[in-house]
Amino acid sequence: MYPTDLDPAFISHAPGYWSDEATEKWDDHRWQLRNRVDSLADLELRLKLTDEERAGVLLAGTKLAMSITPHFFNLIDRDDPDCPIRRQVIPRIEEGWNAPEELNDPCGEDSHMPVPGLVHRYPDRVLFLVTDRCASYCRYCTRSRVVSGVGEQHLETQWEPAFKYLEQHTEIRDVLLSGGDPLLFSDDRLDKILTRLRAIPHLQFIRIGSRIPIFLPQRITPELCTMLNKHHPLFISIHANHPRELTLEVRDALGRLADAGIPLGNQSVMLRGVNDSVDVQKALVQKLLMCRVKPYYLYQCDLINGSSHLRTPVAEGVAIIEGLRGHTTGYAIPQFVIDGPGGGGKIPINPNYVVDTASGKITLRNFEGEIFEYPDPTPIPAADLELLHQEALSRSV
Repeated sequence: MYPTDLDPAFISHAPGYWSDEATEKWDDHRWQLRNRVDSLADLELRLKLTDEERAGVLLAGTKLAMSITPHFFNLIDRDDPDCPIRRQVIPRIEEGWNAPEELNDPCGEDSHMPVPGLVHRYPDRVLFLVTDRCASYCRYCTRSRVVSGVGEQHLETQWEPAFKYLEQHTEIRDVLLSGGDPLLFSDDRLDKILTRLRAIPHLQFIRIGSRIPIFLPQRITPELCTMLNKHHPLFISIHANHPRELTLEVRDALGRLADAGIPLGNQSVMLRGVNDSVDVQKALVQKLLMCRVKPYYLYQCDLINGSSHLRTPVAEGVAIIEGLRGHTTGYAIPQFVIDGPGGGGKIPINPNYVVDTASGKITLRNFEGEIFEYPDPTPIPAADLELLHQEALSRSV
C-alpha cells in the first residue's frame, strides 16, 4: 500500500494476500477473471465488512452484481471502511434507496437507440454497446440497468442491423465501443468487430471505452496491442478515479497501449469520499500524465438509481477545477461536465472567470483573483491602411 494516497510512486500490488497459486498465475488475466471476488462468503474471507456493506452485498444480486478482480481488490485498505477503492466496488445498503431525482436511464440512452445496442444521440457519432459484462462492477455505473446480467433489463445488441445502420448513415464519423467493457472480448472477436467497422468508408475513427487497464491490466498483452495497432486511428478512454488505482502494473499496461500508437484519455467521475478534493484530484491527474494518459473528462455523477450516497454537489466539481487551474499544467486539467438528465448530452461546467463584458473589452479574473482587461481588436483605419500601401509601393521601386 502507498505511504499515502497522494504518493506519486508506482507501487506493485501483486500478488498480495491471495493463495500460493496466485504467485504463479497472477499475471494471467484469465486467472484473474476466474478468481474474482463475487460473493458475500468470498468477501468475508478477506475483509471485515461493516453492517452497511454486508446488507448492501445481500441486496446487490437483484440490481447490479458484485465482482472485483484480485488485482483491484488488493488496492483496498482492509482496515479502513472509508477506503476510496472500497467505496467504488463494494455495495452498500444505500444502493437500495432511490432518491426522487434519480433515473433508471439517466442519460436517456434507450430513447436514442434506433437499433438495439446502438445509441445515436449526437449528429456525427454513435455509442455502440457491444457487451453487458465488465471485469468488475462500479457501484455508480450509469448503465446499471443493463450491465452484469442481474437486473430486470437486458442488453440485446442486434449486430447486423447495427452495422447496416452505420453503413447507411454517412453523417456518422465516430464510433465509441462501450458496454460493459469491450476489452473483455478475445483478441480475435474484437479484431473482427474493428475490421467490420473499418470497412465502412465514412467512419473516420473508432474509440473504445474501457476500465480493463485499471481493473485488469494483465489483459493488456503485447498480442492485444499488436492487433489494436492495425485499426488506427483508434482511441481508448480509460476510467481511473483515484491515484491509488495507478499501480506499476497499470502504468506498464498503459505504456503498452501508448507504444502501439493509441491516444489515451481518462474519464473519471466525481464521487463522495473517493476523489472529492483538490489534493486527490491533483495527484490523480498528475499521475495520469506520467502514465501517458490525458485527463479528458471529470463527470458529475449521473442521477443513477441508488447513487445519492456517492454523488457530490456540482459546486464541489467547479471548485476542484478552479483549484487545479494555474496550480498544475494545463494538460492535466480535465473538462468538468454534466450529462444532461434524460439525454441532453455532455454540458461543460466551468468556474466563472469572466467578470464583466462591455463594448470593446472583456474583464477577466485569473486563478489568483487578479483582474485583467482584454480589448477586442481595433479595426485598422482606412487612412492608415492607405499609408501602409503607399509605403510598401515606395519600397518596391
